[in-house]
Amino acid sequence: MVRLLDEAFMDDPVSSWVFPDEAQRRTLHSKFLGVFVDVALTEGRADITEDGNAAALWLQIPAGLPEEEDDTPARMREVSDPDNERAELIGRLTGAIHPHDRAHEYLLMIAVSPDHQGKGLGKALIEPVLERCDREGTPAYLEASSERSGRLYERLGFAYTGTTVDLPDGPHMWPMWRDPQGG
Repeated sequence: MVRLLDEAFMDDPVSSWVFPDEAQRRTLHSKFLGVFVDVALTEGRADITEDGNAAALWLQIPAGLPEEEDDTPARMREVSDPDNERAELIGRLTGAIHPHDRAHEYLLMIAVSPDHQGKGLGKALIEPVLERCDREGTPAYLEASSERSGRLYERLGFAYTGTTVDLPDGPHMWPMWRDPQGG
């Protein structure tokens, strides 16, 4: 799963910002993304297609502010590149804008193998969770790391929250929220 995330996000604007040097990214990126997999497997869940070409990492976020500080951003830096403050800053910045007023499903990350992008695999992984959210009356949340992915999420009912995550001297991320839909 880490290898899939590594391949899918190698040229992503946010990953390129965290690790601007391509050689460094090729060496450290998978360690960085491994923290996300560990968090999802420990605290949430990971969905993966049978062929292994797409995976989605989800967390159930309760309403209210967390009782303890999230140590995930520090682990991201410690595990991947202790000298790279961006490896921690990305987690701190996204955590600072994460909504806490309502319980929700959080799409932490979704990855599709570069050779299989644009074939509906990501949508196929997301839709069952969103259908369950609709049945249970649970909203969903994510941060789009590119305008392209944001367009996919809009088609699935997500809307921009109106606030971007502005990475210093880097790209934007677009927080998106989806209220339960249907009758």
